[in-house]
Amino acid sequence: MTQVLDASVFFSEIPVESPAWTTPSVVGELADLHAKCRFEALAATGLSVREPREEELSRVDAAALATGDAGVLSGTDRDILALGLELSAVLVTDDFAVQNVAHRLGIQTRSIRQRPARAIRWRYRCSGCGRYWKEPGDCRVCGAPIKRKLK
Repeated sequence: MTQVLDASVFFSEIPVESPAWTTPSVVGELADLHAKCRFEALAATGLSVREPREEELSRVDAAALATGDAGVLSGTDRDILALGLELSAVLVTDDFAVQNVAHRLGIQTRSIRQRPARAIRWRYRCSGCGRYWKEPGDCRVCGAPIKRKLK
């Protein structure tokens, strides 16, 4: 079973099965010594690092818009989702937004320390006038912040 690893894997001690992959953006997030050492140890035993293809990044963006998670996904989140899609891999992450988009794309996920996320659909609602919008920002009617709400 191929796995794509999020940065949270490198901050934990969970066992990692081969083959395993991650992205350069995940490696760039590894700031503390423990995480860097864990990365080096896994890289020595076969962990591969590569960028995802643009085609899969586009599919991730479309799925994130459909679930309402586009505003909270980082570039790294997009990368691991796209790589998981490209490799038909299990995505190892504790990030609920990443898991939600993964569910939408049909990517299997595995949690590390948290309970697995259930698939949800977000809506965006103005905190002032209560109107619903397709994306976060400021309400075009009253100017109040638009907040993400569970559908």
